[in-house]
Amino acid sequence: MSWYDEAEYIRTQAKKNNEFFANSLPMIASENVLSPLCREMLITDFHGRYAEGTPGHRYYEGCNFFDLVEEKAMELAKKLFKCHYADVRPTAGTTANIGILKALIKPGETATVLDLANGAHISFGKWGGAGVRGINLVSYPFNDEEMNIDVDGAVKLIKKVKPKLALNGRSVFLFPSPIKEIAEAAHDVGAYMVYDAAHVLGLIAGKQFQDPLREGADVMNGSTHKTLPGPQGGMVLSDHKGDTDEDKSFLRKIGFGIFPGVTSSYHLHHVAAKAIAYAEHLEFGEAYAKQTIKNAQRFAQALHERGFKVFGEKLGFTKSHQILLEIGPKKGKDASKKLEDAGIVTNMNTIPGDTDPLNPSGLRLGTPELTRIGMNENEMDEVAKFYERALLKGEDVKKIKADIKEFRKDFQELRYCFKEGFRGYDYHKLI
Repeated sequence: MSWYDEAEYIRTQAKKNNEFFANSLPMIASENVLSPLCREMLITDFHGRYAEGTPGHRYYEGCNFFDLVEEKAMELAKKLFKCHYADVRPTAGTTANIGILKALIKPGETATVLDLANGAHISFGKWGGAGVRGINLVSYPFNDEEMNIDVDGAVKLIKKVKPKLALNGRSVFLFPSPIKEIAEAAHDVGAYMVYDAAHVLGLIAGKQFQDPLREGADVMNGSTHKTLPGPQGGMVLSDHKGDTDEDKSFLRKIGFGIFPGVTSSYHLHHVAAKAIAYAEHLEFGEAYAKQTIKNAQRFAQALHERGFKVFGEKLGFTKSHQILLEIGPKKGKDASKKLEDAGIVTNMNTIPGDTDPLNPSGLRLGTPELTRIGMNENEMDEVAKFYERALLKGEDVKKIKADIKEFRKDFQELRYCFKEGFRGYDYHKLI
Protein backbone atom coordinates (compact mmCIF):
# COMPACT_ATOMS: atom_id res chain seq x y z
CA MET A 1 0.00 0.00 0.00
CA SER A 2 1.16 3.54 -0.74
CA TRP A 3 1.40 6.15 1.99
CA TYR A 4 -1.85 7.62 0.68
CA ASP A 5 -3.60 4.26 0.86
CA GLU A 6 -2.35 3.77 4.41
CA ALA A 7 -3.66 7.21 5.40
CA GLU A 8 -6.97 6.58 3.65
CA TYR A 9 -7.33 3.29 5.53
CA ILE A 10 -6.99 5.09 8.86
CA ARG A 11 -9.41 7.82 7.77
CA THR A 12 -11.93 5.18 6.73
CA GLN A 13 -11.78 3.47 10.13
CA ALA A 14 -12.31 6.81 11.87
CA LYS A 15 -15.34 7.49 9.68
CA LYS A 16 -16.74 4.02 10.40
CA ASN A 17 -16.24 4.62 14.11
CA ASN A 18 -18.21 7.88 13.89
CA GLU A 19 -21.01 6.16 12.03
CA PHE A 20 -21.09 3.24 14.47
CA PHE A 21 -21.52 5.46 17.51
CA ALA A 22 -23.99 7.77 15.77
CA ASN A 23 -26.23 4.75 15.08
CA SER A 24 -25.79 3.08 18.48
CA LEU A 25 -26.66 3.76 22.12
CA PRO A 26 -23.34 4.79 23.75
CA MET A 27 -23.74 4.02 27.46
CA ILE A 28 -20.21 3.70 28.82
CA ALA A 29 -20.32 5.88 31.93
CA SER A 30 -16.85 7.35 31.37
CA GLU A 31 -17.48 8.59 27.83
CA ASN A 32 -19.02 11.69 26.28
CA VAL A 33 -18.89 13.81 23.12
CA LEU A 34 -17.23 17.16 22.49
CA SER A 35 -18.95 20.42 21.69
CA PRO A 36 -18.20 22.31 18.45
CA LEU A 37 -16.03 24.89 20.23
CA CYS A 38 -14.02 22.26 22.10
CA ARG A 39 -13.39 20.35 18.87
CA GLU A 40 -12.14 23.48 17.16
CA MET A 41 -9.55 24.03 19.90
CA LEU A 42 -8.10 20.57 19.25
CA ILE A 43 -7.05 21.50 15.70
CA THR A 44 -5.37 24.80 16.59
CA ASP A 45 -1.63 25.42 16.48
CA PHE A 46 -1.54 24.83 20.25
CA HIS A 47 -1.47 21.13 19.35
CA GLY A 48 2.23 21.02 18.47
CA ARG A 49 3.61 23.46 21.05
CA TYR A 50 5.38 23.10 24.38
CA ALA A 51 4.79 25.12 27.55
CA GLU A 52 6.68 23.50 30.40
CA GLY A 53 6.28 25.37 33.68
CA THR A 54 3.60 27.88 34.64
CA PRO A 55 2.27 31.07 32.99
CA GLY A 56 5.04 33.68 32.98
CA HIS A 57 7.66 31.14 34.04
CA ARG A 58 8.37 28.94 31.03
CA TYR A 59 11.35 26.92 29.85
CA TYR A 60 10.49 27.85 26.23
CA GLU A 61 9.71 31.09 24.46
CA GLY A 62 6.59 31.57 22.33
CA CYS A 63 4.10 30.90 25.13
CA ASN A 64 2.60 34.39 25.47
CA PHE A 65 -0.79 33.52 24.01
CA PHE A 66 -1.01 30.14 25.68
CA ASP A 67 -0.21 31.73 29.05
CA LEU A 68 -3.40 33.77 28.70
CA VAL A 69 -5.36 30.63 27.79
CA GLU A 70 -4.08 28.67 30.78
CA GLU A 71 -4.74 31.58 33.13
CA LYS A 72 -8.30 31.81 31.78
CA ALA A 73 -8.75 28.04 32.16
CA MET A 74 -7.69 28.23 35.82
CA GLU A 75 -9.93 31.24 36.40
CA LEU A 76 -12.95 29.45 34.91
CA ALA A 77 -12.21 26.23 36.79
CA LYS A 78 -12.05 28.07 40.13
CA LYS A 79 -15.30 29.86 39.33
CA LEU A 80 -17.01 26.63 38.28
CA PHE A 81 -15.99 24.72 41.41
CA LYS A 82 -15.96 27.71 43.77
CA CYS A 83 -12.44 27.02 45.01
CA HIS A 84 -9.14 28.83 45.41
CA TYR A 85 -6.75 26.52 43.54
CA ALA A 86 -6.99 24.82 40.15
CA ASP A 87 -4.35 22.99 38.12
CA VAL A 88 -5.52 22.26 34.57
CA ARG A 89 -2.29 20.63 33.36
CA PRO A 90 -2.85 16.88 34.00
CA THR A 91 -3.27 14.99 30.74
CA ALA A 92 -5.70 12.47 32.27
CA GLY A 93 -7.58 11.80 35.48
CA THR A 94 -5.15 9.00 36.30
CA THR A 95 -2.24 11.38 35.69
CA ALA A 96 -3.80 13.76 38.22
CA ASN A 97 -4.17 10.91 40.72
CA ILE A 98 -0.55 9.80 40.34
CA GLY A 99 0.63 13.41 40.65
CA ILE A 100 -1.21 13.77 43.95
CA LEU A 101 0.24 10.50 45.23
CA LYS A 102 3.72 11.69 44.32
CA ALA A 103 3.09 14.97 46.10
CA LEU A 104 1.55 13.72 49.33
CA ILE A 105 2.72 10.19 50.15
CA LYS A 106 6.03 8.32 50.11
CA PRO A 107 6.65 4.70 49.11
CA GLY A 108 5.88 2.36 52.00
CA GLU A 109 3.48 4.75 53.71
CA THR A 110 -0.17 3.78 54.22
CA ALA A 111 -3.30 4.95 52.45
CA THR A 112 -6.87 3.82 53.03
CA VAL A 113 -8.79 2.97 49.85
CA LEU A 114 -11.89 1.35 48.45
CA ASP A 115 -11.43 -2.18 47.11
CA LEU A 116 -11.58 -2.69 43.33
CA ALA A 117 -14.46 -5.20 43.55
CA ASN A 118 -16.46 -2.56 45.44
CA GLY A 119 -16.13 0.05 42.72
CA ALA A 120 -12.68 1.58 43.17
CA HIS A 121 -10.72 3.00 40.26
CA ILE A 122 -7.63 1.05 39.27
CA SER A 123 -5.32 4.07 39.72
CA PHE A 124 -5.88 3.81 43.48
CA GLY A 125 -5.24 0.05 43.47
CA LYS A 126 -2.19 -2.19 43.68
CA TRP A 127 -2.14 -2.64 39.88
CA GLY A 128 -2.35 1.08 39.16
CA GLY A 129 -0.72 4.33 40.22
CA ALA A 130 -0.83 3.56 43.94
CA GLY A 131 1.01 0.30 43.31
CA VAL A 132 3.59 2.04 41.15
CA ARG A 133 4.17 4.50 43.98
CA GLY A 134 4.71 1.58 46.37
CA ILE A 135 1.95 2.55 48.80
CA ASN A 136 0.68 0.23 51.51
CA LEU A 137 -3.05 0.01 50.75
CA VAL A 138 -5.68 -0.83 53.36
CA SER A 139 -9.29 -1.25 52.18
CA TYR A 140 -12.35 0.35 53.73
CA PRO A 141 -15.17 -1.96 54.80
CA PHE A 142 -18.09 -1.80 52.35
CA ASN A 143 -21.87 -1.91 52.69
CA ASP A 144 -23.09 -4.03 49.76
CA GLU A 145 -26.74 -3.12 50.27
CA GLU A 146 -26.10 0.61 50.19
CA MET A 147 -23.25 0.33 47.63
CA ASN A 148 -21.11 2.64 49.70
CA ILE A 149 -18.28 2.80 52.18
CA ASP A 150 -19.24 1.60 55.66
CA VAL A 151 -18.93 4.90 57.51
CA ASP A 152 -18.39 3.61 61.04
CA GLY A 153 -16.00 0.95 59.83
CA ALA A 154 -14.02 3.45 57.77
CA VAL A 155 -13.64 5.83 60.71
CA LYS A 156 -12.45 3.01 62.95
CA LEU A 157 -10.00 1.84 60.28
CA ILE A 158 -8.50 5.31 59.83
CA LYS A 159 -8.04 5.74 63.57
CA LYS A 160 -6.41 2.31 63.77
CA VAL A 161 -3.94 2.41 60.84
CA LYS A 162 -3.31 6.20 60.87
CA PRO A 163 -2.80 6.56 57.10
CA LYS A 164 -0.94 9.33 55.38
CA LEU A 165 -3.82 9.68 52.91
CA ALA A 166 -7.50 8.76 53.02
CA LEU A 167 -8.38 8.12 49.36
CA ASN A 168 -11.79 8.03 47.77
CA GLY A 169 -11.38 6.91 44.18
CA ARG A 170 -14.38 5.30 42.50
CA SER A 171 -15.19 3.92 39.09
CA VAL A 172 -18.63 2.73 40.16
CA PHE A 173 -20.12 5.82 41.79
CA LEU A 174 -23.82 5.36 42.46
CA PHE A 175 -24.18 7.47 45.60
CA PRO A 176 -22.28 10.31 47.32
CA SER A 177 -19.47 9.15 49.59
CA PRO A 178 -19.39 9.88 53.35
CA ILE A 179 -16.67 12.50 52.87
CA LYS A 180 -17.38 14.57 55.97
CA GLU A 181 -16.93 11.66 58.37
CA ILE A 182 -13.88 10.25 56.58
CA ALA A 183 -12.23 13.68 56.29
CA GLU A 184 -12.75 14.40 60.00
CA ALA A 185 -11.20 11.05 60.95
CA ALA A 186 -8.30 11.61 58.53
CA HIS A 187 -7.57 15.09 59.84
CA ASP A 188 -7.66 13.79 63.42
CA VAL A 189 -4.73 11.48 62.63
CA GLY A 190 -2.84 14.06 60.54
CA ALA A 191 -3.84 12.65 57.13
CA TYR A 192 -5.06 14.39 54.01
CA MET A 193 -8.39 13.49 52.38
CA VAL A 194 -8.21 13.00 48.58
CA TYR A 195 -11.41 12.76 46.50
CA ASP A 196 -11.21 11.39 42.97
CA ALA A 197 -14.20 12.97 41.20
CA ALA A 198 -13.33 11.61 37.76
CA HIS A 199 -16.82 10.26 37.09
CA VAL A 200 -18.91 12.83 38.93
CA LEU A 201 -16.96 16.03 38.26
CA GLY A 202 -19.68 17.49 36.03
CA LEU A 203 -22.40 16.54 38.50
CA ILE A 204 -20.51 18.29 41.29
CA ALA A 205 -19.95 21.37 39.11
CA GLY A 206 -23.66 21.30 38.26
CA LYS A 207 -24.54 21.32 41.99
CA GLN A 208 -26.37 17.98 41.77
CA PHE A 209 -24.16 15.55 43.69
CA GLN A 210 -22.03 16.30 46.75
CA ASP A 211 -19.59 19.12 47.43
CA PRO A 212 -16.34 17.41 48.47
CA LEU A 213 -14.22 20.51 49.00
CA ARG A 214 -16.79 21.94 51.41
CA GLU A 215 -17.28 18.55 53.07
CA GLY A 216 -13.63 18.30 54.06
CA ALA A 217 -11.61 16.99 51.12
CA ASP A 218 -8.21 18.66 50.92
CA VAL A 219 -7.84 18.00 47.22
CA MET A 220 -10.20 16.88 44.46
CA ASN A 221 -8.96 15.34 41.22
CA GLY A 222 -11.02 14.61 38.17
CA SER A 223 -11.37 13.78 34.49
CA THR A 224 -12.59 16.44 32.08
CA HIS A 225 -14.36 14.16 29.60
CA LYS A 226 -17.07 12.24 31.49
CA THR A 227 -19.95 14.04 33.20
CA LEU A 228 -17.97 17.21 32.54
CA PRO A 229 -18.07 16.87 28.74
CA GLY A 230 -14.76 18.35 27.66
CA PRO A 231 -11.61 16.93 26.03
CA GLN A 232 -9.67 13.95 27.34
CA GLY A 233 -7.73 15.26 30.31
CA GLY A 234 -7.58 15.79 34.04
CA MET A 235 -7.47 18.52 36.65
CA VAL A 236 -6.69 19.11 40.33
CA LEU A 237 -8.71 21.37 42.64
CA SER A 238 -8.35 22.52 46.23
CA ASP A 239 -9.95 25.07 48.50
CA HIS A 240 -6.73 25.61 50.43
CA LYS A 241 -6.06 29.33 50.10
CA GLY A 242 -2.30 29.38 50.44
CA ASP A 243 -2.55 32.08 53.10
CA THR A 244 -0.47 30.24 55.72
CA ASP A 245 2.96 28.66 55.52
CA GLU A 246 1.38 25.21 55.89
CA ASP A 247 -1.10 25.92 53.10
CA LYS A 248 1.61 27.31 50.83
CA SER A 249 3.71 24.20 51.39
CA PHE A 250 0.73 21.95 50.63
CA LEU A 251 -0.07 23.71 47.35
CA ARG A 252 3.61 23.78 46.31
CA LYS A 253 3.74 20.00 46.80
CA ILE A 254 0.62 19.57 44.68
CA GLY A 255 2.01 21.72 41.88
CA PHE A 256 5.39 19.99 41.98
CA GLY A 257 3.68 16.61 41.88
CA ILE A 258 2.01 17.56 38.60
CA PHE A 259 5.03 19.31 37.07
CA PRO A 260 7.69 18.07 36.80
CA GLY A 261 6.27 15.06 38.63
CA VAL A 262 4.00 13.50 36.00
CA THR A 263 3.90 15.97 33.10
CA SER A 264 6.35 17.65 30.77
CA SER A 265 4.43 19.64 28.22
CA TYR A 266 0.78 18.95 28.76
CA HIS A 267 -1.25 18.92 25.54
CA LEU A 268 -1.88 22.64 25.16
CA HIS A 269 -4.77 22.17 22.72
CA HIS A 270 -6.53 20.11 25.38
CA VAL A 271 -6.04 22.87 27.95
CA ALA A 272 -7.68 25.32 25.53
CA ALA A 273 -10.57 22.90 25.01
CA LYS A 274 -10.89 22.42 28.79
CA ALA A 275 -11.29 26.19 29.17
CA ILE A 276 -14.15 26.11 26.64
CA ALA A 277 -15.75 23.16 28.46
CA TYR A 278 -15.61 25.04 31.79
CA ALA A 279 -17.27 28.08 30.19
CA GLU A 280 -19.99 25.91 28.65
CA HIS A 281 -20.58 24.07 31.93
CA LEU A 282 -20.98 27.36 33.77
CA GLU A 283 -23.82 28.09 31.32
CA PHE A 284 -25.39 24.66 30.80
CA GLY A 285 -23.93 22.40 33.50
CA GLU A 286 -26.71 22.56 36.07
CA ALA A 287 -29.43 21.64 33.59
CA TYR A 288 -27.26 18.93 32.04
CA ALA A 289 -26.37 17.36 35.39
CA LYS A 290 -30.01 17.37 36.53
CA GLN A 291 -31.20 15.62 33.37
CA THR A 292 -28.33 13.13 33.38
CA ILE A 293 -29.28 11.99 36.89
CA LYS A 294 -33.01 11.95 36.12
CA ASN A 295 -32.30 9.75 33.12
CA ALA A 296 -30.14 7.35 35.14
CA GLN A 297 -32.80 7.01 37.83
CA ARG A 298 -35.60 6.43 35.32
CA PHE A 299 -33.49 3.94 33.37
CA ALA A 300 -32.59 1.99 36.52
CA GLN A 301 -36.25 1.82 37.53
CA ALA A 302 -37.25 0.66 34.04
CA LEU A 303 -34.63 -2.10 34.08
CA HIS A 304 -35.75 -3.19 37.54
CA GLU A 305 -39.37 -3.39 36.41
CA ARG A 306 -38.32 -5.64 33.53
CA GLY A 307 -36.65 -8.13 35.85
CA PHE A 308 -33.02 -7.02 35.94
CA LYS A 309 -31.06 -7.09 39.20
CA VAL A 310 -30.10 -3.43 39.70
CA PHE A 311 -27.86 -2.50 42.62
CA GLY A 312 -28.82 0.20 45.11
CA GLU A 313 -32.55 -0.58 45.12
CA LYS A 314 -32.96 0.39 48.79
CA LEU A 315 -31.78 3.95 48.03
CA GLY A 316 -33.44 4.40 44.65
CA PHE A 317 -30.77 2.65 42.54
CA THR A 318 -28.59 5.71 41.84
CA LYS A 319 -28.05 9.38 42.57
CA SER A 320 -25.47 9.79 39.82
CA HIS A 321 -25.15 9.06 36.11
CA GLN A 322 -24.41 5.37 36.68
CA ILE A 323 -26.31 2.11 37.02
CA LEU A 324 -24.79 -1.20 38.09
CA LEU A 325 -26.40 -4.47 36.95
CA GLU A 326 -25.80 -7.98 38.20
CA ILE A 327 -25.90 -10.29 35.17
CA GLY A 328 -24.74 -13.59 36.66
CA PRO A 329 -21.48 -15.27 37.77
CA LYS A 330 -18.77 -14.31 35.26
CA LYS A 331 -21.39 -13.37 32.63
CA GLY A 332 -20.63 -9.65 32.36
CA LYS A 333 -18.25 -10.01 29.43
CA ASP A 334 -20.64 -12.10 27.33
CA ALA A 335 -23.52 -9.73 28.10
CA SER A 336 -21.53 -6.65 27.07
CA LYS A 337 -20.53 -8.32 23.78
CA LYS A 338 -24.14 -9.28 23.00
CA LEU A 339 -25.26 -5.73 23.68
CA GLU A 340 -22.56 -4.36 21.39
CA ASP A 341 -23.76 -6.68 18.61
CA ALA A 342 -27.23 -5.23 19.20
CA GLY A 343 -25.98 -1.63 19.00
CA ILE A 344 -25.62 -0.84 22.71
CA VAL A 345 -22.14 0.09 23.96
CA THR A 346 -21.47 -0.76 27.62
CA ASN A 347 -18.70 -2.32 29.68
CA MET A 348 -18.43 -5.39 31.86
CA ASN A 349 -17.77 -4.54 35.51
CA THR A 350 -16.97 -6.16 38.81
CA ILE A 351 -19.67 -6.28 41.47
CA PRO A 352 -19.29 -6.94 45.21
CA GLY A 353 -17.90 -10.44 45.67
CA ASP A 354 -16.09 -10.65 42.32
CA THR A 355 -12.42 -11.61 42.40
CA ASP A 356 -11.55 -11.72 38.68
CA PRO A 357 -11.81 -8.33 36.93
CA LEU A 358 -11.47 -10.01 33.52
CA ASN A 359 -14.48 -12.23 34.15
CA PRO A 360 -16.86 -10.09 36.20
CA SER A 361 -20.52 -10.64 36.95
CA GLY A 362 -21.91 -7.23 36.18
CA LEU A 363 -22.39 -4.36 33.76
CA ARG A 364 -21.81 -0.67 34.40
CA LEU A 365 -24.11 1.66 32.46
CA GLY A 366 -24.19 5.43 32.15
CA THR A 367 -26.48 8.15 30.78
CA PRO A 368 -24.11 11.12 30.08
CA GLU A 369 -23.93 10.68 26.32
CA LEU A 370 -27.59 9.83 25.77
CA THR A 371 -28.49 12.96 27.74
CA ARG A 372 -26.03 15.00 25.70
CA ILE A 373 -27.86 14.09 22.47
CA GLY A 374 -31.24 15.10 23.85
CA MET A 375 -32.76 11.98 25.38
CA ASN A 376 -35.03 12.36 28.41
CA GLU A 377 -36.95 10.06 30.76
CA ASN A 378 -39.35 8.76 28.12
CA GLU A 379 -36.47 7.59 25.97
CA MET A 380 -34.98 5.73 28.95
CA ASP A 381 -38.04 3.48 29.00
CA GLU A 382 -37.46 2.66 25.34
CA VAL A 383 -33.77 1.98 25.93
CA ALA A 384 -34.64 -0.43 28.76
CA LYS A 385 -36.82 -2.38 26.31
CA PHE A 386 -33.81 -2.89 24.04
CA TYR A 387 -31.88 -4.38 27.00
CA GLU A 388 -34.79 -6.65 27.78
CA ARG A 389 -35.00 -7.86 24.18
CA ALA A 390 -31.26 -8.56 23.98
CA LEU A 391 -30.50 -10.06 27.39
CA LEU A 392 -33.77 -11.47 28.73
CA LYS A 393 -35.81 -12.40 25.67
CA GLY A 394 -32.87 -13.42 23.49
CA GLU A 395 -34.14 -11.73 20.34
CA ASP A 396 -32.04 -11.55 17.16
CA VAL A 397 -29.37 -8.89 17.76
CA LYS A 398 -29.43 -7.85 14.10
CA LYS A 399 -33.12 -6.94 14.39
CA ILE A 400 -32.49 -5.01 17.59
CA LYS A 401 -29.58 -3.16 15.99
CA ALA A 402 -31.76 -2.11 13.06
CA ASP A 403 -34.43 -0.86 15.46
CA ILE A 404 -31.86 1.10 17.48
CA LYS A 405 -30.55 2.74 14.30
CA GLU A 406 -34.09 3.86 13.51
CA PHE A 407 -34.57 5.04 17.12
CA ARG A 408 -31.38 7.12 16.93
CA LYS A 409 -32.48 9.10 13.85
CA ASP A 410 -34.16 11.71 16.04
CA PHE A 411 -31.08 12.10 18.27
CA GLN A 412 -28.22 13.28 16.08
CA GLU A 413 -27.47 16.72 17.51
CA LEU A 414 -25.66 17.83 20.65
CA ARG A 415 -27.36 19.71 23.46
CA TYR A 416 -26.10 21.64 26.52
CA CYS A 417 -23.37 23.53 24.64
CA PHE A 418 -22.88 26.53 22.38
CA LYS A 419 -24.33 25.95 18.93
CA GLU A 420 -21.54 26.83 16.51
CA GLY A 421 -17.78 26.73 16.16
CA PHE A 422 -15.83 29.99 16.05
CA ARG A 423 -15.72 29.94 12.25
CA GLY A 424 -19.47 29.75 12.09
CA TYR A 425 -19.60 26.09 11.11
CA ASP A 426 -22.35 24.01 12.66
CA TYR A 427 -20.54 20.95 13.98
CA HIS A 428 -23.58 19.77 15.93
CA LYS A 429 -24.36 16.93 13.54
CA LEU A 430 -22.74 13.73 14.76
CA ILE A 431 -22.11 12.49 11.20
